[in-house]
Amino acid sequence: MVHKHYVAGYDAFVAFMKDFNGNGGAINILFTGAKLENGQSWCGDCVEAAPFIEAAVNTKAPEDSHFIYVDVGDRPTWKDMNNSFRKDTNTHLSVIPTMIRWKNPQRLEGDQCGKADLLELFFSEDD
Repeated sequence: MVHKHYVAGYDAFVAFMKDFNGNGGAINILFTGAKLENGQSWCGDCVEAAPFIEAAVNTKAPEDSHFIYVDVGDRPTWKDMNNSFRKDTNTHLSVIPTMIRWKNPQRLEGDQCGKADLLELFFSEDD
């Protein structure tokens, strides 16, 4: 079973990753817009990609892996070009949704996150 984790905001993300130990399992991270009161993200691209990502996490991700959902904030926070997620060399985000393998080259950005074939490849690649 994939171990799922949820983090909201940059400071919480940094603190979580500082002490996080994946015990040898792959650490995959999805950066997405904050959820509105209706339970969906303000980010339309994130909403469109979500069912494809969930299906891939539940069927393609290795059993001992970790999947971390990271809320990058509301629209004004994300659109700020000085947003810490954009500046951090470990995340270096330019679009959301973005999915990365922590400390590895695997990365899907924007509409790539809604393509089942790319998601399958993302989860099948070894570090």
